[in-house]
Formats: sequence, C-alpha cells, structure tokens
Amino acid sequence: MSIEVSKIVQGVEPSATLAMSAKAKELKAQGETVYDLSVGEPDFNTPKHICDAAVAAMQAGHTRYTVASGIQELKAAICDDYQARFGLAYKPSQVVVSNGAKHSLHNAFFATLNPGDEVILPAPCWVSYAELIKLCGATPVIVSTSEEDSFKLTPEAFRAAITPKTRMLMLCNPSNPTGSCYTREELIELAKIVVDRDLFVVSDEIYDRLVYDSAPYSSFPTLMEGLYDRTIVVNGVSKTYAMTGWRIGWLLAPENVAKGIASLQSQQTSNPCSISQYAALAALKGDQECVAAMLKEFEKRRDYVMSRIEAIPGMSAPKTGGAFYAFFNIQNFLGMSYDGVQVDTDTDWCLELLKQKKVATVMGSSFSAPGYARASFAASIDTLKVAFDRIEEFVAIK
Repeated sequence: MSIEVSKIVQGVEPSATLAMSAKAKELKAQGETVYDLSVGEPDFNTPKHICDAAVAAMQAGHTRYTVASGIQELKAAICDDYQARFGLAYKPSQVVVSNGAKHSLHNAFFATLNPGDEVILPAPCWVSYAELIKLCGATPVIVSTSEEDSFKLTPEAFRAAITPKTRMLMLCNPSNPTGSCYTREELIELAKIVVDRDLFVVSDEIYDRLVYDSAPYSSFPTLMEGLYDRTIVVNGVSKTYAMTGWRIGWLLAPENVAKGIASLQSQQTSNPCSISQYAALAALKGDQECVAAMLKEFEKRRDYVMSRIEAIPGMSAPKTGGAFYAFFNIQNFLGMSYDGVQVDTDTDWCLELLKQKKVATVMGSSFSAPGYARASFAASIDTLKVAFDRIEEFVAIK
C-alpha cells in the first residue's frame, strides 16, 4: 500500500510568502538579478553583542537540553521587559519560549481551540493564521476590512461576525501584511466587545517595537480590566533584533494555559535551541540602541516607499504605521495585457512582475485581500529604488 498524505495536511495551503521567495531564489540561482520585496525579514545582520553571547553560551557548555518551555533567565527577562514597557506583571511560569513566534501561535491555537470553534480573523491577514487555526479543527471566520479604514477591524464588523460558536479574536498589531497600527482608542472599542461577548484574544505583537512617527503602542492586555486573563500575547526576537533564523518566540498567558502549552511543547519539540535562547537573553538585556537604529532606517524606507506608491497614477496604499510592509492597491492594473500576457488577477500581476521585471512581491489574495500586493521594505534604499523604478516601468507596459 502506498503512503497517502492525511486529509488534514491535504487541506493546508502552502505559505505564499515563502513560495514567492523560493521563486525569487530560483531566478537568482539561474544568474538573474532579483529585487526581492517578498519576505518579511530584516536585511540587517544580527547585532554583534547578540552573536557574541551565542558564542559565549557554546563555550560555556550551554549546548544541552533545557527545560522544554525555556530557560528561567530568558523567561524572567521577558517578564521584566513587559513590566518595564507596559506595566504588565507576568511570572516566568506564564511564559513559554518556543521555536519562533509561528510555533507560539500554533501552540496557542492548539491548546485553546476545539473542533467547531470559530475564530474572528480580520483580513488582510498573515498567510499562516487561517491554516494554523484549521489544523486545530477550528474555523477561521475571515472578516474583510477596507482600505478606507486603513485595513483595521471596526467594532461594527467585529460584532456582526460573532456567532454562538465564536471563541477567539486573532489580532495582529501592527499588521502583517498591511502595516496598519491600531490606536489605543480603537483597540479599546474592540476590547469592550471581547469582554461583553466573553471571548478571548490571541494578540500577535511581534512588530511592537517597529512603530513609526513616535506613535505610542498599546499591548492588548493593558487596555481595560478583565483582559489580562483572556489574552495570550505572542512575540519574539526575530523582527526587532534581526534574528529570524535564530527561531526564538514566546507567548505570555494565564498560568493554567501556559502550563498546558508547556506540556504540549514538551511532547512536540522539547526545548527551543539552547544557544539561541542565550542569544535572545542578550538581546533583551543588552543595549537597545541597535533597535533604535534599525527603526530609524526602516522609517526612512517607509517614507520612500510611500512616496513612490503615491507617485504612480492609479495606485494607492494607506500609510504604513508599523512593521515593514506596504500593502498597495493594484486593481486599476488588472484585466489587461502586459507585453502580450493577459493579467487578470493579483496573482497574475505579481508573477508577471517577477518574470518580466525581476521584482518579487506577494499577491494580496494570499492574505485574503485580492486586488492588492505586499512589498516588504526590509531592503536597502538602493534596492527599493530599482524595484519601484521597475514597477513603474511594468505598469506603463499595459
């Protein structure tokens, strides 16, 4: 008998961002110069003091198994960070350190959702949320938002989507893929509904240090009384400290939930990489000037990309408030021919842009928002300049 892939895995959609990145790498391997704006990954090197801490950890013999949920020192540092930045009092027993924030999200869903539960998921949304929710047997309820509302979930739309099966709101702030960042007042209006309808929240705050224009940032549990015990916060070092490959993320949760997730992880993967944990510890406890320097450069790139999009007739995007993405409207550029190739969908458009102009972006439909495209500005100004020159040339071909 041949081995068949399970129905659960057959139902999982592959990551579109990684698929576009793979196509870009394939072209690079063929000797092509590709301007890759597809991947949500800082282009900076991990700061030296963090790398030095990893070397020191290896030399000190920290190369063995750790406690499955992470070393005590790192969990304590995470608690200290949330106390210092948000006034939130967590204990190390409420922290589970995992193999990246994506793993933390999977843990959060798997430990709290049952088959048939519904999760409110504002769209545009990161490609993995819906698939991870479906793996638990739960149902993602996609709630569309509008460009006019800066792609933010409104209280009216949130309330209208709730059914007797709704258990969770999945919120990403700042947003991947749109770069939208909710104000505290906007979040409070959503939080009132969460409490009133007895829901809980998974708040993906992985971009919380990448917020522009000196805007204040509010972690979800701080918004009002009653949220602390009904919120799971997900975060990590990948975006803030340019540590995507180190694979360290974490969640903070009510103690009973954290205990259950720690047990789950002990059976899934055991501990995250011991060396990476010590590097993450150095990231949190070390000099934060590296974060400020990266934020300053990202803001400069944000301003440049926004200006280039605004200069293209028929193209638009809400101003990016956080993260490092521009989510731009390409609906005026569909349903036409590009150098003899008919382009009817955002997927067609992104693939032809890559094929004809060697610029890699990600189609909005993969984020449940057809008619848009996402460009990451985690690339140098020189790369962004050439990429947007080519995008201008491409839309002029029609």
